[in-house]
Amino acid sequence: MSKRYLFILRKAAHSGAYAQEMLDIILTTAAFDQAVSILLLEDSVFQLKKHQYPEKYGMKDIASIFSALEIYDVKDIYTENESLQERGLSADDLCLPVQLIARKEVNELMQKFDVIFSG
Repeated sequence: MSKRYLFILRKAAHSGAYAQEMLDIILTTAAFDQAVSILLLEDSVFQLKKHQYPEKYGMKDIASIFSALEIYDVKDIYTENESLQERGLSADDLCLPVQLIARKEVNELMQKFDVIFSG
């Protein structure tokens, strides 16, 4: 029986190896036919920001790796609306469609999952 996994991301894309390692774990979990969802909180909303050019600085383009999520059937990406607003962003600034939730709804969302990874 498949379990429902929620990965909660909190850090910006280029804060060390964190984002790449979390995406590797997410893709590996999804590859084993597990139901995987992602919740972007705080600075992690920058991981999906459009028009980033990290290659100019010798970094990996994390946003492009997120595009592989669809291949692994990871379609439920949630973003806390307040995290976007506090950083001057909106859903239109992101490179993938997300489901916006209010900060007060985060705990309710988490109750729907069997396993939660928070980083």
